[in-house]
This record gives sequence, C-alpha cells and structure tokens, in this order.
Amino acid sequence: MIGLYPEIEPYDRGMLPVGDGNAIYWEECGNPQGKPVVFLHGGPGSGATPRHRRLFDPARYRIVVFDQRGCGRSTPHCGSPGVDLAVNTTWHLVADIERLRGARGIERWLVFGGSWGSVLALAYAETYPERVTELVLRGVATLRSKELQWLYGGGAGCLFPEAWSRFLEPVPRPRRDGDLIEVYHELLNHPDPDVHLPAAIAWSRWEGETVKFAPRADVVAAFTDPRFALAIARIENHYFRNGGWLGEDQLIRDAGKLAGIPCVLVQGRYDVVTPATTAWELAQVLPGAELIMIGDAGHAFDEPGTLRELVSATDRFAARWAGEDPAGASGTTDERERN
Repeated sequence: MIGLYPEIEPYDRGMLPVGDGNAIYWEECGNPQGKPVVFLHGGPGSGATPRHRRLFDPARYRIVVFDQRGCGRSTPHCGSPGVDLAVNTTWHLVADIERLRGARGIERWLVFGGSWGSVLALAYAETYPERVTELVLRGVATLRSKELQWLYGGGAGCLFPEAWSRFLEPVPRPRRDGDLIEVYHELLNHPDPDVHLPAAIAWSRWEGETVKFAPRADVVAAFTDPRFALAIARIENHYFRNGGWLGEDQLIRDAGKLAGIPCVLVQGRYDVVTPATTAWELAQVLPGAELIMIGDAGHAFDEPGTLRELVSATDRFAARWAGEDPAGASGTTDERERN
C-alpha cells in the first residue's frame, strides 16, 4: 500500500512580506536540487501541516509549503479580532503564490492543491500557465454557486442530519431557511465573543464532521479549537460570500488555458464537501486530464485510496522529471474508478 513518506523537517523556512501588512510563512523540505512542487492547503483558512510535506518523495522533490494569508503561521492571524479581510481574496493569494515562486528562485513548479487548494491551483494555473509543469488536484472544487448551495443550503445536511442540526444552532430560527452564508457573515462579524465564537465553532465543526468518509472524533476536535475555528470560519465565509471573486463557471470555462499541462484529478466518490460532479465536469473540458474516482472515499486527502493515488501521481511526475520510467503517467483523458 502506497502511503505517506516518512516525517521530514524543513531545511529552510521564513516569512515573506506580501503587502497590505501581511506576511506568509513558507518552508522548503526534501532535495534542494529536486523537482519543485508547491502545496496549496484547503479551507481557505486551514493552514498547512507537517503531514502535507509527506505527500512527496523527499529524495526527488523540492517541496514548498506555505500558509495562506490570515491563517496558520502567517500574520496577522484571522483568529484575532479586527484583521482586515478586504485584502484577503483569491487574487491576493494568486499573487502571493507567484511572489513566493520568484522569491525562491523557481522557474516552474508542479502545483498540488486539495479542496479549496484545488480552486486556488486552478486560478493560479489559468493566470500563470507558463509557470506550471503539472497539476495534481484532490477533492475538486470551482466555487460555483451550486457547489456552495449544496454544502450550505441543506443538500449535504440530508446525509448528515445530526451535524446539520448543530450547524443551525447559532442561527435564529426564523432565518434558518434563508441564506445561511449571509446569516453566518453577520454572526461571525458580531463584536460580542459570545456571538461570534460559538458561530465560528459551529461553522468549522460542520466541515470537521463531513470531511471524512467515516467521521472521527480527533478531526472534529481539531476543527473546534477556538483559534483554528475563528480563522477558518471567518476566511471561508468571506470567500464563499463573495463567490471567490470568480465569475460563475470561470475556472471550468477557462480550462482551455491549461492545454499541454498534465493534470491528475483524484476524487472521492462519496465526497460530501466537494461532490464528485465538479471533478467529472472539469475533466470533460480540461485537456489531458486523468480523472481517478475513488469508490470508497470521502473528502479527506489521507483516506487510504485517495492517499494512494495522490502519492502515486507525485511519484510518476517525479520519475518523468528524473528521466525514469513514469509507469504510465497519463497525457490523455483517463477516467477510472478505484476501490
């Protein structure tokens, strides 16, 4: 069974000023002379973890991991009151990625993103296709209104009614049939901690309870940590309320800009957070896409079948870069289901 590579520590790290009073934390691991890859975490607002380093062969990859604006080890942190979210948008993050690439002296790199990270990866790659060697996307999303309505309009709640009832608890009863993203915007920005903190925890817990094929108590506990919950709830709500500052269908409509860039899409069949329809629809218009549907997986990157295919994809691209036998790395549309 293909799994995570062994634990590894960074050989370099730092804080990169990106303007607007923000500085993003970055780190590099693996082989300084290896194939460059940048990891884009989910959320938005979750931050990266040491486990994310382990998706890549440290002998063959120069692994760049960073925390996006407002979360993780980046500053200022949105778990603190009064942080200005007006300078935290998709296009600020796209510019941050490009600034980080230039600061690290990297010409081109593989872009790896899951969940929200897949949205950001597509936005970056469609803006700077000349800087992207390959794309590996997991739990694919494009932030269309139907995707947001599914997760925050009650659709996913039909599968997780107990968790959905907890998500609704902070919402006044007369408003529970309304625009819940908008209601939560008001709650999360309320000056009283007795209002915004329970709302943040409820918002974050909803994701923690649906992210796994089989919910796990330790994951829910991590998502309900107050500092983590405040950052991810505020940032996610801010992004989703604004549709990611993307035109409807923009990322799918502009997929032709990625012609010639090999892309692997790894998708859990039973992903409740980012349903499989988006990965399938993207694969129909993304030149050279390889869609791998995992038949017994949800949303999380570390579920066995999903993890196996993600690491297999990064291994194949590393082998191709090193001039080894890529063992079937795809250059044409390939749709498969794996169990």
